[in-house]
Amino acid sequence: MRTLLTSAQMRSADQFTIANTPIASIDLMEKAARAFVQYFLREEFDTNKSVAIFCGKGNNGGDGLAIAHLLLANGYENIKVYLVNFSKKQSDDFTINLQRIDESRCKKTVINHPSELKSLKADLIIDAILGSGLNKALAGDYQELVQFINKQQKKVYAVDVPTGFFAEGKLPEDYNGIKAYKTISFQRPKINFFFPESAAATERFDVVDIDLDESFIQKQDAGFYLIEESDIQKALHPRKLFSHKGTYGHALIIAGNTNTMGAALLSSMACLHTGAGLTTACIPQSGLMALNTSLPEVMALPRDEYTRIDNPKKYQAIAIGPGLGTMPENEKLLENLILANQPLIIDADALNILGERADLIDKLAPNTILTPHMKEFDRLFGEHTNWWERVQSAKEQAKKLKIVIVLKNQYTFICPPTGKILINPTGNPAMAQGGMGDTLTGIIAGFVAQQYTAADAAVLGCYIHGKAGDELAKDHFVVTASQVAVSIAREIKTLVSKLV
Repeated sequence: MRTLLTSAQMRSADQFTIANTPIASIDLMEKAARAFVQYFLREEFDTNKSVAIFCGKGNNGGDGLAIAHLLLANGYENIKVYLVNFSKKQSDDFTINLQRIDESRCKKTVINHPSELKSLKADLIIDAILGSGLNKALAGDYQELVQFINKQQKKVYAVDVPTGFFAEGKLPEDYNGIKAYKTISFQRPKINFFFPESAAATERFDVVDIDLDESFIQKQDAGFYLIEESDIQKALHPRKLFSHKGTYGHALIIAGNTNTMGAALLSSMACLHTGAGLTTACIPQSGLMALNTSLPEVMALPRDEYTRIDNPKKYQAIAIGPGLGTMPENEKLLENLILANQPLIIDADALNILGERADLIDKLAPNTILTPHMKEFDRLFGEHTNWWERVQSAKEQAKKLKIVIVLKNQYTFICPPTGKILINPTGNPAMAQGGMGDTLTGIIAGFVAQQYTAADAAVLGCYIHGKAGDELAKDHFVVTASQVAVSIAREIKTLVSKLV
């Protein structure tokens, strides 16, 4: 997994690289600028476009000056640098790059106050005003300048971080920084790029490598880790000769109701395609025909108001909740399973029941997996006004209860009992349809049935679920949950095959 860094840790990585490579800080800045420009040229290959580059007087502004110089060298003729002179201090590397710009043919103008900027004629804007490390909202001249830039409604590329954006920590409710089209970040994405509030600051982000010392970076600990494909490949177990259905476990999916059988079918289908040796769906009697017709491989355990799960220990995985309903009989069923001290995968209506039965939360068996979306999480653990606090709560609750919490969003946060926060990078907006959570629950149950640890099952489930959606989205504007479910086995095969 790739360690994510705070802005302070990233500065330490810069300093360590400079001291131990060795490389001069101005040369490292040049390397960062080259990486930015190479990416920028792939996106904006029309060198006839005019570009306005706003540079503050710190190292972020120094990056911007180096970028201006390199763009000129790569065929961009209409470049203009705006030197944002709102501070008395300037960094040494900014000073060196400013001298280089002075000696070049690059147009530049100094802005001593935002009011001096009456108009802006540019097709593209590069934001290199303020870098990471900011911990308070913009004010005064900086805020006025940023408002002016945002009003231009031009495509803005931010250097490393949008001006005014906090790289980590609680994001303000009313963001007043640069609204970038894309942020090109150096070496690592900022932690806060994975939080929903970041959408106000940048539509997209990408990362370019600037050859910072990776061994140093990986030894740092900000508590956040980005899941990579290599992690998934290491965790997956290839199937062996002479294995059989008993080798891969028995999963029980307690889901569906009279009007919500689709949830049960999707969860069961996903579990089946993930590779559970046996899958049983505990469903209402009215859903038997639908199950037998669409999923003949899945066994049925008819459910009524008197249902209880006899000998739950015979199942290697029990998932409960998708489309279940919150009726008293289902509350009793969930309570009995929790009191049996059986690790569960709890989703949807079972989470809603749990949200009304706080007395049951402390009774959850270790290695239980909760898969809430934002509202379900807040019903369980209290209202939160921002995602940073919500994720910190998930981390603490996972440690306290010795469970795994899968906090679902565009980037899902997986919190195991270790206290780490693992970020899943796969998935896309084409998957924004009903049933995706049901499918994820089935996938996780399928991995738990195969004796993967709860943490590994959650990581594998989230990554492969999103990866299947990413592959489908290459050819589909929208992706359905059933499409994802039937694609799971192919995605697992592709990942395992890369190990050979």
